[in-house]
Amino acid sequence: MNLNPPARRAFNAERIKFTTLHSLWLPPLVAVLLSAGVTTAVGTWLHGADHNITDDPGVGVFYGLNFGQVALVSFGVLLIGQEFNTRMLDVSLTAVPRRGRLYGAKLALGALVGLGAGAAGTAGAFAGYAATIPGDWHGPAFTRAATAGVLYPTLLVVFCLGLTAMLGNLTAAMGLLTPTVFLLSPLLGSVPGVRRVVQFLPDRAGQYALHYADDPQVAYGHWTGLLIMAFWTAVAAYGGLLALRRTK
Repeated sequence: MNLNPPARRAFNAERIKFTTLHSLWLPPLVAVLLSAGVTTAVGTWLHGADHNITDDPGVGVFYGLNFGQVALVSFGVLLIGQEFNTRMLDVSLTAVPRRGRLYGAKLALGALVGLGAGAAGTAGAFAGYAATIPGDWHGPAFTRAATAGVLYPTLLVVFCLGLTAMLGNLTAAMGLLTPTVFLLSPLLGSVPGVRRVVQFLPDRAGQYALHYADDPQVAYGHWTGLLIMAFWTAVAAYGGLLALRRTK
């Protein structure tokens, strides 16, 4: 990573926090274990069956991600949220007075860790599932789903970090994001009338790119879904920057 010296020092400080605090490095590890482990367990349970969890192989491969993403949400929130709640943000700003530089270091670390967790979780999920369930593990749909499996966790972590910075409170962010991503969004996505709106939420749009098959009830394409999530992520990241600059 080609950074100027002040930016490099800010990033290194965030990296040291990540590697030394259990509350930061444990959630991405749990996310990888759940994403790959739950999927492999389900594949083993269905071993020898002539069907997937659904007709869409992508849903089966990324079944574990439904659980792993909760840990990713927690990681994104904790990256900055715990500093709000413990007032350690004042200490961080003393070390790195430029708020944009501090925030950028956190975003960079979050994106890199999310990318690593996405790559490891996706590789493990595909390997575990392909070993137990016959399916189409090549071609354009496979390439798109695998790519989205790496990018979705990255975008999710950055989105959660940005929204937490906007709220300025760990408890509020965790209370909003965890039930929304894990329960509320999937449930509302199954309600016919509400689904038209819910499908544009960041997690719903991003997860559509993980699917192999087209859904006629979804108003956009698979890659467009990932772009919609990227848009939400950019808005949250920028909003977090504006909020952090106003924080006293």
